[in-house]
Amino acid sequence: MLEELTITNYAIIDNLTISFTKGLNVLTGETGAGKSILVGALGLLLGQKSDTSVIRTGAEESIVSGVIRPVVTEELREWLTSR
Repeated sequence: MLEELTITNYAIIDNLTISFTKGLNVLTGETGAGKSILVGALGLLLGQKSDTSVIRTGAEESIVSGVIRPVVTEELREWLTSR
């Protein structure tokens, strides 16, 4: 489960940290509010390729990081211990 997304110098974002909670989390906003930018940053976190065009103007690098905790069910725990 994605618990936190931190974005630095990505597109128009200077520095942003978003915390997610268990259950449904919804990103809403008007056109141009930046939802697609957040989705693009999430794509990078998940391994999508990018290029230097996403680096915020005036910055030397862009950083996208996240805190991901696995959801460990009893079934998964049993499968892992049986290997």
